[in-house]
Amino acid sequence: MSGARLDPAVAARVRYVAFDVDGVLTDGGIYLGAADGAPVELKRYDIQDGLGMRFLRDAGLGIGILTGRVSESVRMRGLELAVDDVVQDPEARKLDALLAILRRRGLSPMEVAFVGDDFPDLAVLRVVGLPVAVGNAVPEVTAACALRLERRGGHGAVREFAERLLRARGQWDGIVETYVAERSRPAAEAVA
Repeated sequence: MSGARLDPAVAARVRYVAFDVDGVLTDGGIYLGAADGAPVELKRYDIQDGLGMRFLRDAGLGIGILTGRVSESVRMRGLELAVDDVVQDPEARKLDALLAILRRRGLSPMEVAFVGDDFPDLAVLRVVGLPVAVGNAVPEVTAACALRLERRGGHGAVREFAERLLRARGQWDGIVETYVAERSRPAAEAVA
């Protein structure tokens, strides 16, 4: 389905979107170092991806991050983007984590889109209603997905997904125009 239009019926049933981190929200690179003797892990995030996640939230969708690494960077990015659920499991038990979130929210896996790239994502991709592979996904992940993105993780893949999903739902133009209008008014007007 790479480059193809997303089926509006599939897009309409999505109520929750979850993302892997390394290789999806980032380019998969990890910077390890130390500051004042304490270990530090840094990741690079794409700013346009962050706005895409905000647009998904503005469309009324729940947003989650499921990762197999524990990182302060991920916690901070989740807070910055007001992500609903952030699960960092060093054992990469993403399916268990997602199913717990869905029970708590009263959702079924068929109402979920998940964006992944590598083997730790396969269990989730095999059960969700809209499995999505980024452009740099391993072949086994790509084969398991209904939607294959052109862009690579950390380089606009999340934004591409957000636009394709929201266009298929008929929400993209309205969300973009609302966002731009809110930033076009003088600050005093926006407060009044």
